Amino acid sequence: MTAFDPELAAALEGLPPGPPLGAESLAEIRRAMAEGNLTCAEAIGDRDLVWEDHEIPGTAVVVTVVKPREAEDAPGFYNIHGGGMVLDDRFADLPRMVALVEEFGFVAVTVDYRLAPEHPHPAPIEDCYAGLTWMAEHAAELGFDPGRLIVGGGSAGGGLSAGIALLARDRGGPALAGQLLLCPMIDSRNDSASTVEFAEHGVWGREANEFGWRSLLNGQTSPYAVPATAEDLAGLPPAFIEVGAAEIFRDEDVDYARRLWQAGVPTELHVWAGAYHGFDRIAPDSEVTRATLAARTSWLRRTIGRA
Repeated sequence: MTAFDPELAAALEGLPPGPPLGAESLAEIRRAMAEGNLTCAEAIGDRDLVWEDHEIPGTAVVVTVVKPREAEDAPGFYNIHGGGMVLDDRFADLPRMVALVEEFGFVAVTVDYRLAPEHPHPAPIEDCYAGLTWMAEHAAELGFDPGRLIVGGGSAGGGLSAGIALLARDRGGPALAGQLLLCPMIDSRNDSASTVEFAEHGVWGREANEFGWRSLLNGQTSPYAVPATAEDLAGLPPAFIEVGAAEIFRDEDVDYARRLWQAGVPTELHVWAGAYHGFDRIAPDSEVTRATLAARTSWLRRTIGRA
């Protein structure tokens, strides 16, 4: 088994143990995660940024917009939170979003999608797509350039980001300048070599992954829910994919990058040695995390500059 980076291993050892993810523990884990998320006011602090909530007409979807006070012709970032398709809410990624808004001037939107198992596929992907189309349609009002709109997220949010990139292509929906896929959850087969190797190591193992996929799919299948099963990847927006070398998603993410290249999609792939799932949040001050953030920043700068 690939060893964890020493700094990352030390940070992992400091995490308090929690109950294994399953139907019995789901409500408890959801409560704990919601309590741990920052509010917009807490995440923004004294930065000169503003935020507002919007309900998407005709849906159950709520989004939060975070942007510079005087946004005009800014790049746009559409954020989809992670949580294995069954956990968390739109506030989970506020620290990362606020940092992006401050550094790049993004108008950022983060979406609350309905969670499985109460709301299996296609509810989550359709909610995410509804939020994306609302954002694109209100570009002028929000103050961003729809030609520089990037979608992104981590884990399940990365998988849903890949899914709505496919959906937008196939429905003739919003044109995307890029897709930022951070350790994306994209293959329900749960049988790759890395899935077996790291089945019980790190913070997201094989059993939790199986529970998330089973909850989402409920016996169904679709390339929009499971992007790794999409037969045609041509015509998708440029992609940035990052993943840890020591996590279950390693092989499926590397394979997705390979297939994107073969389909002619500009793709940048980073596989971080010794890194487990979610390492950048668990060990934010580590050398690996600093290198990871630098790579993301470089891709974002180049992508919104050439869009």
